[in-house]
Amino acid sequence: MFRVKRKTSRKKFRNSLTRCKLWLKANLTTPAKEVMRILRKKLTGYYCYYSITDNLPSVDIFRFKVRGLLFKWFYLRSQRRTFNWDKFVLFLNIYPLPRSIVHVNIYDVKPVFLNYLL
Repeated sequence: MFRVKRKTSRKKFRNSLTRCKLWLKANLTTPAKEVMRILRKKLTGYYCYYSITDNLPSVDIFRFKVRGLLFKWFYLRSQRRTFNWDKFVLFLNIYPLPRSIVHVNIYDVKPVFLNYLL
């Protein structure tokens, strides 16, 4: 059965990633626990807005890119560059990034709205 799939626009995706990058740069000296607490809130908000039917691949790519940015900025803030990927994985086990789920399924039509479609 044919259906139109949704995907986050490149412009919105890029702007969200740039805002996240600038926020991480501005909070370079903030304690890691506080950074992860706020970043989880930011990611949850992004997921709530963009996690609709058929858009999970774009949201997962965003999470992957944010994870890369987080590693980059934590690596840069370690004095002797001792924060490697293995330590980052251990860090993410303690402070995990939230996973995305479909928040709005646009194909679930409630019976109340069926009157308008007929």
